Amino acid sequence: MDIERTELSGSVSSVIYRNEENGYTVLRFKTEQDGIVTATGYLPLTAPGEYLLVSGQWRTHPTHGAQFQIETAEQVLPENSDAIYEYLSSGIIRGIGPATARSIVKCFGDKTLDIIENEAVRLAEIKGITEQRALEIGAEFRRQLGLRGLFSFLMSSKIDPKYAIRLYRIYGDKAKDALMENPYILTHECFGAEFFEADELAFRLGFEPDCDKRVQAAVLFELEHNLGNGHTFIPRDKLASVTARLIDVSVDTAEEAIEHLIAEEDIVYEHIAGQKACYLARMYDAEIYVAYRLGNMACDDPGSAAELDKLVDKVQNDIGLQLEGEQRLAVETAACSRLLVLTGGPGTGKTTTVRAIVALYKNMGIDVVLTAPTGRAAKRMSELCGAPAVTVHRLLEAGYGQDPDVVEFKRDEDDPLRADAVILDESSMVDIVLMEALLRAMKPGCRLIMVGDADQLPSVGPGNVFSDVIRSGITRTVVLEHIFRQAEESRIVKNAHLINAGEMPDLSENKGDFFFMPRRNGGRAAETIMELCAHRLPKNMGIDPAQIQVLSPTRLYEAGTVNLNQCIQRAVNPPSEDKNEKNFGDFVFREGDRVMQIRNNYDIIWEKDGESGSGIYNGDIGTVVKIDSEAQVMTVDFDAKLVEYAFDSLAELEPAYAVTVHKAQGSEYRAVIVSLVKCAPALMSRAVLYTAVTRAKDLLIVVGDPDVVSAMVYNNAPQKRYSGLKTRLMG
Repeated sequence: MDIERTELSGSVSSVIYRNEENGYTVLRFKTEQDGIVTATGYLPLTAPGEYLLVSGQWRTHPTHGAQFQIETAEQVLPENSDAIYEYLSSGIIRGIGPATARSIVKCFGDKTLDIIENEAVRLAEIKGITEQRALEIGAEFRRQLGLRGLFSFLMSSKIDPKYAIRLYRIYGDKAKDALMENPYILTHECFGAEFFEADELAFRLGFEPDCDKRVQAAVLFELEHNLGNGHTFIPRDKLASVTARLIDVSVDTAEEAIEHLIAEEDIVYEHIAGQKACYLARMYDAEIYVAYRLGNMACDDPGSAAELDKLVDKVQNDIGLQLEGEQRLAVETAACSRLLVLTGGPGTGKTTTVRAIVALYKNMGIDVVLTAPTGRAAKRMSELCGAPAVTVHRLLEAGYGQDPDVVEFKRDEDDPLRADAVILDESSMVDIVLMEALLRAMKPGCRLIMVGDADQLPSVGPGNVFSDVIRSGITRTVVLEHIFRQAEESRIVKNAHLINAGEMPDLSENKGDFFFMPRRNGGRAAETIMELCAHRLPKNMGIDPAQIQVLSPTRLYEAGTVNLNQCIQRAVNPPSEDKNEKNFGDFVFREGDRVMQIRNNYDIIWEKDGESGSGIYNGDIGTVVKIDSEAQVMTVDFDAKLVEYAFDSLAELEPAYAVTVHKAQGSEYRAVIVSLVKCAPALMSRAVLYTAVTRAKDLLIVVGDPDVVSAMVYNNAPQKRYSGLKTRLMG
């Protein structure tokens, strides 16, 4: 085959595959030079009937043979009636199927696309199309035209086209102009591009290597990037050093950029915790506020409750349980404190203690709300405590403002919660930003009980709030250490405490609720996990595959979540003529699949039992119940809440047969299978293993390398997080 750059022209016959997230497409292309060929490339919103002028190279695929790899393309919309009908009947525009396409083309002929773009209201002349629907079709077509132009610009600039949808959402028709003025907007948190991607575009547009915009963008990128590593600030010398290395400029040049950003108040500079700290302004504000509110709450003494002993005795009678020493101490402390920390490992009675505190506050006439960072944690809290619980985001009525990528909370100082006390479960998961939002929504005098396991993984977001509060010593921390008899009989609980103490669990004793299956090879581990999910647990133990959750520290390799999701899907939900599918990214969504929401979406609408509401949150798990290719919609059932996702929104979902340990924080599952084969050193830690083990309620099976288990047990090196909260609380 000719490996030189070649140009082809012709019309699209059919689309074989399209990734809705980034526009990558495989199509059958009727060329004027070579007849019908298979072509691949980034061709957003391409449909049969379009005319293409493309350039690229011929490649030989090991399975599919000769394919033309498109590098650049000019997409020309169809101009005659037959081609326009073919284009519209493909379903490329939501709301138009074959029958509607036929009616529209019959009415408007060769002028159809011009009418849709510029006079869409005229579509209402056709029977069955309302004026509202006509306007919606026109708006969708114009949106697609704008996106196509933006995709084309990004593709010609060698920039991943996946950013086009996000750029267009924020900047609309001005997206291209915004990029040309400052390509480094791509590194903003709402786009998440790597710095080198924006850099490449900047160089193509003629930006100088040491220009102010580039160096300042690099500084801000490093601060933004390190929020994902848990840091609320970066020491100034480290920030200058990493910036200089990132873009190959002198440290002095980076220092000048830092000084400018400090002067512009984009960065806040302060000596704190023995460091010369550089904060993003919003992180500084969050840390200052959290320290101020928690400090005030710790010092505020509401006074002792009258006849406290009798009150606690009544609480015990109300819940039907006798409180042990530490549990009773926690309840008594809650009665006379504005701020309390309650911590302990599995089986130590945290839930019983929380139930008692809820009963206590009820007897004291204190209005209490229960909340947790994730939907699954809130649901479990509600079930175990016998009281309603909601996610922090739902409690604060989170939503989007004018910027669709910036979260706003309705509840704040101007419209606070009516509650007199808030009990926050899984507090270790709460980062500094969410804690700030919760505290702003709590009225003066409101109590806060922070509940969690201090030995689990810290929050994914910036800060180390739960640990910082405990280590600061500003408030009473009650540590539950006694393991109750029923829990003591569980090998899950027993081994979790051994791991937490730095001792190896007994992997040779396979009985009870804890089993170990040695597999040193990732491929063999994946095969075993697939067999357990599809056959052994359902047939031998009567556990439905829907109640089995596979966890792995990593997404990568054969025993990571990406490969495991594909393997498990093949085993428990194979292709069927009765099940519709949708290709998206590297995964084929299929009716019956288990999926997870991977970002908070406060505006998405759900319906349940004839009622509707809004909001699906990061970590929520559901099942795909319907895929409608004509309407370009996938319906997911989240605990009887039905949600429709447009195909271009499927990036919000991931397969969830297997999830990372970090994603599983705050959740509990009937049966857990943990995949433990060698992965990145940073993930082979005691906290990761302990968190994984404590996700299991009734059954835990570890499949993997015993040497990896050992390495994780003995690796208790804390991951350094730059945070000033502890120092501020102590000051």
